[in-house]
Amino acid sequence: MTSALTTEGLIKKYGRRTALRDCTLDIPAGHVVGLVGPNGAGKSTLLQLACGLLDPTAGRIEVLGERPVSGSPRVGFVAQDTPVYASLTVAEHLRMGAHLNPGWDAGLAERRIAQVGLDPEQKAGKLSGGQRAQLALTIAAAKRPELLLLDEPVAALDPLARRNFLQGLMELTAEQGMSVVMSSHLVADLERVCDHLIVLVSSRVRVSGDVDELLAGHHRLVGPRRDPAGLGPGRSVVEQSHTEVQSTLVVRSTAPIDDPSWQVDRLNLEDIVLAYMSEPERVLKGQR
Repeated sequence: MTSALTTEGLIKKYGRRTALRDCTLDIPAGHVVGLVGPNGAGKSTLLQLACGLLDPTAGRIEVLGERPVSGSPRVGFVAQDTPVYASLTVAEHLRMGAHLNPGWDAGLAERRIAQVGLDPEQKAGKLSGGQRAQLALTIAAAKRPELLLLDEPVAALDPLARRNFLQGLMELTAEQGMSVVMSSHLVADLERVCDHLIVLVSSRVRVSGDVDELLAGHHRLVGPRRDPAGLGPGRSVVEQSHTEVQSTLVVRSTAPIDDPSWQVDRLNLEDIVLAYMSEPERVLKGQR
């Protein structure tokens, strides 16, 4: 199966500032991927490279087996703040979408507009944030893309609008079978809809993998203070803290934790993300 997105040694610089460095990924098609990291980590840059709005400084990127091209009918993109045209009505947005996209699915667009309760004659500037997000999602989905890229689409929405947006996204992915990459700071929302996760920190990929495998492979260990180097093979320390008598470690393990002196706790997705974000400089220096 063709990968949805592959990168190898990808670098993007803006002058002297490096926005993305040494980025190597292989995301199989058919997944809903969460892209998470702090501000400035390179999430928006990666998505804009993937949809052809930016060119890489170095390295390689392919989308659906091809070099990214801006305006490709195979890729849908919703930028930050779900941009729509304030002076155009909902219906005018759909007509513009039909004019610009040869594969436009008018039936899908009209069904979604009715489903989410948008008035076709209302101007986009009068819509709520949640309604604008639904309009932008509808326009992107009605292209019938194979890959949908969403850059912080729910960041400014209230909890109810976020829930409605994510519900609509899940319905669209189930109906169309498209791949999705969605960036967000809201890990709890990603956990509801994503089956694959990428964590970017300090412009680098810290971890990438299937959500179920990440949840199964990460643990918090609490026990008497000791040197983490003694954990043995198949166990890598993601985060650590120590008192005079106790050590607390977050570890990624491919081997069982069978030392009875450790208290072993499972982690949720937010715990894992925060652990990878907590000590980036220590880990990244070790990668150089």
